[in-house]
Amino acid sequence: MTVDQYVAAHRERLLSELLDFLRIPSVSTDPRHTADMRRAAEFGAAALARLGLDASVHETAGHPAVVAHGPSVPGAPRVLIYGHYDVQPAEPLAAWNADPFEPVVGGGVITARGASDDKGQVYAHVKGVEALLAAHSTLPVNLTFLIEGEEEIGSPSLPAFLEENAERLSADVVVISDGAMVAPGMPTITYGLRGLTYATVRVRGAGRDLHSGAYGGGVPNALGALAGLLAGLKDEHGRILVPGFYDDVRDLSTEERAALARVPFDEGAFRADAGVDATPGEAGYTLLERIWARPTLDVNGLSGGFQGAGAKTVIAAEAMAKVSCRLVPDQDPQDVFDKLRAQLEANAPEGVTVEVLPEGLGRPAMTPLDAPSVAAARAALREVWGREPVFARSGGSIPIVSDFQRVLGAEPLLIGFGREDDRAHAPNERFAVDDYLQGVRVSAALLLELAHLGADDGAGAAARS
Repeated sequence: MTVDQYVAAHRERLLSELLDFLRIPSVSTDPRHTADMRRAAEFGAAALARLGLDASVHETAGHPAVVAHGPSVPGAPRVLIYGHYDVQPAEPLAAWNADPFEPVVGGGVITARGASDDKGQVYAHVKGVEALLAAHSTLPVNLTFLIEGEEEIGSPSLPAFLEENAERLSADVVVISDGAMVAPGMPTITYGLRGLTYATVRVRGAGRDLHSGAYGGGVPNALGALAGLLAGLKDEHGRILVPGFYDDVRDLSTEERAALARVPFDEGAFRADAGVDATPGEAGYTLLERIWARPTLDVNGLSGGFQGAGAKTVIAAEAMAKVSCRLVPDQDPQDVFDKLRAQLEANAPEGVTVEVLPEGLGRPAMTPLDAPSVAAARAALREVWGREPVFARSGGSIPIVSDFQRVLGAEPLLIGFGREDDRAHAPNERFAVDDYLQGVRVSAALLLELAHLGADDGAGAAARS
């Protein structure tokens, strides 16, 4: 029996098992779901144990993690499949067409919280191993699964867990399916993720809110100061003005620009989806290059002063902004934060104090286009989909990916099975049934292709490169 034959013969069961997984409300940010988190971890471990893998639930500083190992295959590469079983909160519940934790299958899609992000995608890998074993009896690689329960809250416990278990989790390649194809039916290899520097900016002027008639023109204005400071971070051409911000930016190569130019991308559809009629940004780069492969600086939130209905004539004593920078190789998030803070503090108007606090730091990640693992993924996707995959970079960030590189020396290989319009994090999240089943097939094909790498060809660790 081939993998395709197995998937066709067991289609309904493969779908039914995923629906059972989706029924568990594993919301990592909500203490009311602590028991559900463990139940989801145990569900994943049991599914892997049924395949003959040595699977167990491990404690972390936060929610538990699932670790499973296949049998030793001497001389074969080490492959780690990573995913997460936790999901975003489902609120607002009134915006859902049905109970978010009672999956509905209709019109060829599964609608439920976690359907695409990430239960459906990681479970496709579990079932891919099942189909591969049914077709070939044995695994072609030294396989490890790591399924965590804190990705949706920033994976706070995972770096320490990796450090503590580096030997048992060692890998040449880490396979991650927690993203999307660039278009329906368009197999995609994501070879770059942006990093992140996120900061809170607090500005203080007077000791209290002041009457704008009695004090206007004679005291510092925190809101005006903050507005000026934020406006001074970029010029009219979208260039970021923080001194040294671009010092370590790795320029797009000619090969990368050509690869991105081949990605099917509809700027009109992008504008329509975003609800905008213009796409301003850094001069000299295409829209796709700007949103995927160039660093950014954006204001994510503002507050201060009177914001109620009507008028209240006050000069605000305090103002606050949230600012994020998406980073590209080889930028360092701490270095960018230090430069941002220095810029804001140095330009504070007279009588105003500025405090800049770090809220989140994550390193960018990159896999060379000519990496052997990328060639293996390309072959597997071509076999299953019957067409050449495209290469993409993601504008978003998955901070733990850089920890896989740093701690394990593992080369990241990102292959999303979902779609951009799967409504991840939003009401009525969905996952196409065909995309799920294609993910099962791709997972099996990928492990067969990765087996050809050889144990010393898979990753970027210095000792093996």
